[in-house]
Amino acid sequence: MTYDDRPRQYQGRRSTCRVPFCASSAALMACLLPGCFRNAGTGGTGEIVVPEQRLREVATFTPQPATQPTTRPTTVPLAQVELTIEQCRERALHNNLDLRVELLNPTIARQTLSEDQARFEALFVTDASFSTNDDATASQLSNRQSKAMNIAPGVQIPLQTGGTLSLSGDASRFETNNSFSTLNPAYTSDLRASISLPLLRGAGVYYNTQQIRIAFYEYEATQAGTKLEVIRVLTDMEKAYWRLYAARQELIVRQKQRDLAIAQLERARRQVAAQVTPEVEITRAESGVADTVEAILTAENNARDVHRELKRILNDPAFGVESDTIIIPASPPTAIQYGVDGQKLVQAALHDRMELLQAELRIAEAVSSVRVARNDLLPLVTLAYQYRQNGIGKTLNDSFNVVERNHFSDHAVSLHLEVPLGNEAARSRLRGALARRLQQLATREQRQVQIEKEVLDAVDNLQLTWQRILAAQKRVILNARLVDAETRQFQLGLRTSTEVLDAQTKLADAKSSEIRALTDYQIAQVDIAFATGNVLGASRVVWEPAKVK
Repeated sequence: MTYDDRPRQYQGRRSTCRVPFCASSAALMACLLPGCFRNAGTGGTGEIVVPEQRLREVATFTPQPATQPTTRPTTVPLAQVELTIEQCRERALHNNLDLRVELLNPTIARQTLSEDQARFEALFVTDASFSTNDDATASQLSNRQSKAMNIAPGVQIPLQTGGTLSLSGDASRFETNNSFSTLNPAYTSDLRASISLPLLRGAGVYYNTQQIRIAFYEYEATQAGTKLEVIRVLTDMEKAYWRLYAARQELIVRQKQRDLAIAQLERARRQVAAQVTPEVEITRAESGVADTVEAILTAENNARDVHRELKRILNDPAFGVESDTIIIPASPPTAIQYGVDGQKLVQAALHDRMELLQAELRIAEAVSSVRVARNDLLPLVTLAYQYRQNGIGKTLNDSFNVVERNHFSDHAVSLHLEVPLGNEAARSRLRGALARRLQQLATREQRQVQIEKEVLDAVDNLQLTWQRILAAQKRVILNARLVDAETRQFQLGLRTSTEVLDAQTKLADAKSSEIRALTDYQIAQVDIAFATGNVLGASRVVWEPAKVK
């Protein structure tokens, strides 16, 4: 930044003043010239400009050959933490990032409502002026030289009925060289009160509070959306919790399957050593052990993925997504059959689902817009009234005394009329408002049908998963008997290792089906709660919008 320190002479008083001249002042003056803002919206007025290369070029990723083992070390024990589903709910409500973002929406909407409510606040205004005149005149009756000073403070009050109330006071001083002036200098003071009211178009509290009403509906809709997000986060958390339980149980099943395969390999070696079975049985048993390794690796990877998903939802500072801490579900699934009434659940969903509440608020907003649009069809008729008390004197105090005695007062009444010829713009706005109302009504019906389907589907799924539990439990019992029978037959030399391993695989698959059925039954209960606009659990969830200091 540079300064011009050259002395600048000012006429009148004989003095020299050094005025700093900033280079940015020249830039400011240049911005006032026509065409200066041709770079607006492209970085010329403070916008952040992202390089075009970053926006349009897609980078590629090429995997590199591994230079070190990618498997996790098994010698270092990993930290473990047991969590019940209630503890997970609490952590998700306090730490989930999606909720942290969503809880700010009601706060923002509330400030928008407060902003609209403040449009009826009173406004203090003041006008002050000073002028000097030196006119060339042809008559001594006219003012050649004069000085005038005026100050006019006042208050403007917007009315909810659509009008404006103004209260103001003027105080002025006028001095002239006219020798015929009676008072020189002359002081005047006035008190004014005026009001203007629309009588047809724009009249009434309902019309003029439309913006506040719309902002209030938006605020309520935002709260409903936030509650829906709370329910969704808790639903996702519970599903992830039960998927983690299923993944850990699946890993245990596959590890037991490997143990059974290893035990079969030992039996095959003993049988071959005793020359009861051929040596190929060892190869068959070794192949079965190798098959179980892939299943274990797949189960471990699935468990890690579900771990990360649950950690992401919980967002607990004690164990982040990148940590190796193992979460152990401490709440086992409950295999209890529940009888539910689909129609009662549908009625509860139609009352509790936040999507329907949002639709109702949108309908109320559309109905309000239609009423306002009908008012816009009316002619504009404005009635105005003004009252003024005048005062004048040799001093300001004398003029105030004249105003106080109220010897001079003025009254003025006016009527303004505007009638659009055709009024097509207002008619178009009304037709648009009517169409939006019909659209919101159709949207509500659409969501009602969708909610009914979701509830009934969730009820059917709950009943289906219960039947799957019963079928899976029966499969486990039968396949366990089959493994025992095939093992005894193998020891007698009547079965091969392949047949024993097939029986063990069927038993593992049956146990996996039982685990999936149990966890799917828990998830089905979560889906029913979500479909009805609620969450599982005995504790009531109460959320509060985020506070901004």
